[in-house]
Amino acid sequence: MGASIGFGNYRWRVLERRGDRALVITEEVIELRWYHDAFVPITWADCALRKYLNGELVARFTARERSRIVTVTNENRDNPWFGTDGGADTRDRIFLLSLDEVCKYFGDSTAKLENKGSQRWRIDDRNNQRRRARYGRDDHSWRLRSPGYYARTSASVTAEGHVYLRGNGVFGRPRDGGGIRPALWLKLDDR
Repeated sequence: MGASIGFGNYRWRVLERRGDRALVITEEVIELRWYHDAFVPITWADCALRKYLNGELVARFTARERSRIVTVTNENRDNPWFGTDGGADTRDRIFLLSLDEVCKYFGDSTAKLENKGSQRWRIDDRNNQRRRARYGRDDHSWRLRSPGYYARTSASVTAEGHVYLRGNGVFGRPRDGGGIRPALWLKLDDR
């Protein structure tokens, strides 16, 4: 993975560069939030967390910083292990990574994403350490925008760094709701 950069009030890890733009994700979990505001079937396109990230969180950046955040179209594929509907593609300024993206950018576990093999609901491989993130002093799980086992779950990365394809409930228990590591495409040259 690439360098760490400052933007807004956060440190960001550069995952990919394309010309004058970079895909970045916060170095750490920045807060704990539910994926949605009720335990119902929901996709990324309609969940409360997406509205929060593209509304309240975007508004925390200055006008100049907001002008550097690129709006992108995100593909929201079905869960490859369980076939759970990923929903419509979305236009986002700030988003969570998908299963495909976390497997691609955090050590390339994409071969395991496409092949269950003997694994049970998670990808547990040599890339675990690269996927770990902290919230405060502790390692903490963090949510992905992809669906989990069924439409009331979202995939995640565990505190141990495993890609948890079965996922966690969109609302309910555990009480913390899951860690949030926002991602965005950033214009590197703001002139």
